[in-house]
Amino acid sequence: MTTLSGKTLFITGASRGIGRAIALRAARDGANVVIAAKSAVPNPKLPGTIHSVAAEVEAAGGKALALQCDIREEDEVRAAVAATVDAFGGLDILVNNASAIWLRGALDTPMKRFDLMQQVNARGSFLCAQACLPHLLQAPNPHILTLAPPPNLDPKWWGPHTGYTLAKMGMSFVTLGLAAEFGPQGVAVNALWPRTVIATDAINMIPGVQPSMCRTPQIVADAAHAVLVRPAQGFHGQFLIDDEVLAAQGVTDFSPYAVDPASRHLLPDLFLSDAQMAALR
Repeated sequence: MTTLSGKTLFITGASRGIGRAIALRAARDGANVVIAAKSAVPNPKLPGTIHSVAAEVEAAGGKALALQCDIREEDEVRAAVAATVDAFGGLDILVNNASAIWLRGALDTPMKRFDLMQQVNARGSFLCAQACLPHLLQAPNPHILTLAPPPNLDPKWWGPHTGYTLAKMGMSFVTLGLAAEFGPQGVAVNALWPRTVIATDAINMIPGVQPSMCRTPQIVADAAHAVLVRPAQGFHGQFLIDDEVLAAQGVTDFSPYAVDPASRHLLPDLFLSDAQMAALR
């Protein structure tokens, strides 16, 4: 299978950034795309809503369902999944993209912010999977793909921002556990992480990062597509890096994915090992 035509994807946090890019890539195949996010009203500081992305999905050739959904709220998630199945007759793919970020030390992390990250990142990914799995288990080629890094216990990633690292690694460990439980049942449960920082609104949270140091969300979208068209059986528990996925597809030139193709100073993303950072293409 090389296409997502006719597949139904439930994508969290799809109103902008990487989630939007994954949605539009699937739409070009003729997929059914559920844009599940909180942003239903335009915000001058954060462009993009579920409705604007739904219109883009339709224009790109897909079918869209815009659902306002806070993945911290169990009732909202279960209602959104039920609406998805009602609209499209089933569910093939869950993309856990929604994430909250706060890159501060312990004394500069309000507990409200700490709780938000744990609720959105780890708990939200678990909740969305729990709600989707009864339907995924009935799908012919089911996937759960979570935007989470390879598990990493190196203190250098924990000391500067324990709260965020805990929340993000929570997504990784949820992936690990669900892969072990549901992989043998035929569900491809895997994680995908970018080699470089990606130019989204989240870079505003990282001091000193300029867009010219980043790649565009399209590289993650293309890598996600390559993962999601793969046969699910026997494919689980993998912590994939975006450009490695594409290199395996024969891509050798990654410069088109750079915000500034002339830049020679791409910034490695958080949580990578020394070897993974050294392998920046």
